[in-house]
Amino acid sequence: MRAWLAGWVMAAGASGAVQAEVWAFIDADGVAHVAPQQVDSRYRRVIGDAPGGNGSEAVPGKTDRTEGLLLWLQIAPEVKALAPLLREAALAHGVDEELLKAVIAVESGFNARAVSPRGAIGLMQITPVTGDRYATPLERRTPAATRLLDPKINVHTGARMLADLNRRYGGIDVALAAWNAGEGTVRRHGGKLPDIAETRAHVQMVLELYWALLQERQARGAREMKLQPAR
Repeated sequence: MRAWLAGWVMAAGASGAVQAEVWAFIDADGVAHVAPQQVDSRYRRVIGDAPGGNGSEAVPGKTDRTEGLLLWLQIAPEVKALAPLLREAALAHGVDEELLKAVIAVESGFNARAVSPRGAIGLMQITPVTGDRYATPLERRTPAATRLLDPKINVHTGARMLADLNRRYGGIDVALAAWNAGEGTVRRHGGKLPDIAETRAHVQMVLELYWALLQERQARGAREMKLQPAR
């Protein structure tokens, strides 16, 4: 559906109607209402180059506000496709499914093929060194740079890591800081959240999204979509 929406936006943009934006909201009946502009105050930007975005966000969580990202997580087919895997990893490693979803949204925007300039790979953006540390003996038979592109291996590896960091640091905020900045950085800051702007912003974004997802755990997802024409 997201790919179809992107095509719809491009077509609308080519006609001069909009500048590559998608706005949406989900009503009380679980119907997703989608439009190429903000029809009224209920609509939130999901895709596009409105203020706060750059029009080509490969990783929505890096730029979108929590409310827009929440809506995207409800309607994006790549997110729905990973739901069984996230539940499986959450049960296997004792990590909330919502936390896994929040980390993936912020780290890769659910792009399983994402590779960062620093060499972090896949959905949870795990480096090969870290991947080897948290791999099973069977997984180590395949090079980390290859196996971490497998969504199942990537998510299970990340879930093991999150569970381990949370146990050792006694709090999800510091665990996320160690995930982002490295355990050495956290140790140098006395085992507390480092006073590093990038790390604090990362932790805040993941925690905000995690909390919002927990609140919406019982909420009904979109069952239907209605499109509003471009003005």
